[in-house]
Amino acid sequence: MTAVDVVVMAAGKGTRMKSRTAKVLHRLGGKPLVGHVMDTAQALHARRTIVITGHGAEEVEAWVRQSEQAAGHNAPDFVRQEPQLGTGHAVQQVVPVLPDDGIALILNGDVPLVRPETLQALVDKCAGERLALLTIEMADPTGYGRIVRQGEAVQAIVEHKDATHAQRAIREVYTGFMAVPAKKLKAWLARLTNDNAQKEYYLTDIVQFAVQDGCEVVASPALEQVEVDGVNSPVQLADLERAYQRRRARALMEQGVRLADPARFDVRGKLTCGQDVEIDVNCVFEGEVVLGDNVRIGPNCVIANAKIAANVVLQAYTHIEGENVGVEIGEGALIGPFARLRPGASLGPEVHIGNFVEVKNSTMARGAKANHLAYLGDAAVGERVNYGAGSITANYDGANKHRTVIEADVHVGSNCVLVAPVKVAQGGTVGAGSVVTRDTDPGVLTVARGKQVSITSWTRPKKAAKK
Repeated sequence: MTAVDVVVMAAGKGTRMKSRTAKVLHRLGGKPLVGHVMDTAQALHARRTIVITGHGAEEVEAWVRQSEQAAGHNAPDFVRQEPQLGTGHAVQQVVPVLPDDGIALILNGDVPLVRPETLQALVDKCAGERLALLTIEMADPTGYGRIVRQGEAVQAIVEHKDATHAQRAIREVYTGFMAVPAKKLKAWLARLTNDNAQKEYYLTDIVQFAVQDGCEVVASPALEQVEVDGVNSPVQLADLERAYQRRRARALMEQGVRLADPARFDVRGKLTCGQDVEIDVNCVFEGEVVLGDNVRIGPNCVIANAKIAANVVLQAYTHIEGENVGVEIGEGALIGPFARLRPGASLGPEVHIGNFVEVKNSTMARGAKANHLAYLGDAAVGERVNYGAGSITANYDGANKHRTVIEADVHVGSNCVLVAPVKVAQGGTVGAGSVVTRDTDPGVLTVARGKQVSITSWTRPKKAAKK
């Protein structure tokens, strides 16, 4: 089979985005537009990927390079288009680094939802010999280049601004994707001129050169318009975001996931679900999230980089932010509502974390509970610990973090402060309102608070009479 070399056009400014950020770096599904295109190139097992940059070139190249390396892929080649003089001029910059013996597959960095199978069909149509164009019929083709045919044979692509009234009535349009033998492409690029209304070098003009040279020009249809829709404005970006999320939601539901409302569901990364998972409305999943069998997620939860075991219940407004470290939740745990799990939280089976409880960089063993208004940071909590409302681990001394150890079967009363580094030994009890600064012995009651005093002769102050 002929090798495929992918060329990604990512030089555009995106004026209508009204943003300092390069257009291809605007995010869809939590990832820059160009990232989706690079993923597609990887799915096609391309021999080489060449990215054409221009506006915001340094930022675009830095992001793509870092992203590909983080994924374990070879860094792509970069060429710059400066100034930007049209699509043909952009691809001309690739000529010095494009091998002659492959198929050049031209992609657009701002068209993120094209499917790999659609592009594979395009490559197959090329077969190393033909010029293959990805086309689609649109009810309103305004702004797109029209496919001009003679019978079934494609004769030309006419840009909208240069099209006649009759040509503008054509509904079949060129999508911006093509597969072409690289050696022929280079020869045709050398013949481009800017003799048109925009004074630009159009890549689409190579169609007429192919026809003149007797090279067959064929069309390969895209299955749905969302595959070929690009982003030129925040409105279009928002429309594609919803299309992307509908696609993700449908795929999950086909696997058996129950979504309360697919229109109120967002995945901004990778979500893997077991059997009989239920997800309520307005939940957002970021990074890499794994949900085990029978997990139930209440409304308005935000979950990032977490591994959640079977039979866990996340109640409404739970916020899990695993970042680079991740969060793990054991089987049968009950979390929320209004709970916050931060990086490094590792909860064992049947742990309970209640409303307004924050856990950071801490382990909690089977059956431990912190049900109300508490903070556990840099702590190791043993089995069956009951951690009282209003209690905190004071883990930061102003310069360094220190660890708290709470051994199995400890009961910590309400409104306590455990000043790290400190250990509360197995089976101990800490009386409510205590400030614990020293290690305790197993099974003891520790009370560290001022003695209660009641003054019988005290009179509550009264407000002065108004004059």
